[in-house]
Amino acid sequence: MSAQDPHRAQPVLSYGAPLEGARAAMVMLHGRGASAQDILGLADVIGASDVAYLAPDAAGNTWYPYSFLTPIAQNEPWLSSALAFVAQVHEHVRSAGIPPERTLLLGFSQGACLTLEFCARNARRYGGVAALTGGLIGPEGTPRDYAGSLDGTPVFIGSSDPDPHIPVSRVHESAQVLTRMGARVETRIYPGMGHTVNDDEIRHVRALVDGVLGS
Repeated sequence: MSAQDPHRAQPVLSYGAPLEGARAAMVMLHGRGASAQDILGLADVIGASDVAYLAPDAAGNTWYPYSFLTPIAQNEPWLSSALAFVAQVHEHVRSAGIPPERTLLLGFSQGACLTLEFCARNARRYGGVAALTGGLIGPEGTPRDYAGSLDGTPVFIGSSDPDPHIPVSRVHESAQVLTRMGARVETRIYPGMGHTVNDDEIRHVRALVDGVLGS
């Protein structure tokens, strides 16, 4: 593991349809302390057989060492390495013939934060984005002057109120930022859900997938 690029050469697990023959792709980012294999477990629940699911595996089972609310510099170089890794996976998907507008992104917890931050920093039309308990990265007051447009990308953000790691205020702030960037954002806050994924969130993810497969 490189000290300056800790996620370099980490594996990417796949599930579902072969990438070269898939109608769509989903890049899935696991949470802290979990693994690519864990997040791929949602693929069976989502249940679209003609989607290629790809899950990069974070070094040491974490994308960055501190809370997503910590000053960004303190989470470097892990954060930049993670963002570069996700970009590499997206380029692999694109080179296989699946364009961004047929590529979905999904993350849980720390992976949801990374998903939203990646989309904001790499704004374009994606097939869909699902952030299951997450928000944009950085402490309160972080400038949100991201460049580009999400051009109508459908985004779903679900979270618990309260959640031990993700303040609901950051969820709402993230939704506002992405809406300003041109995304079509739906936010669902579940009272007392806990730090988990519920059936309603899975229904929203399926709707995102159906929207891509039906287009």
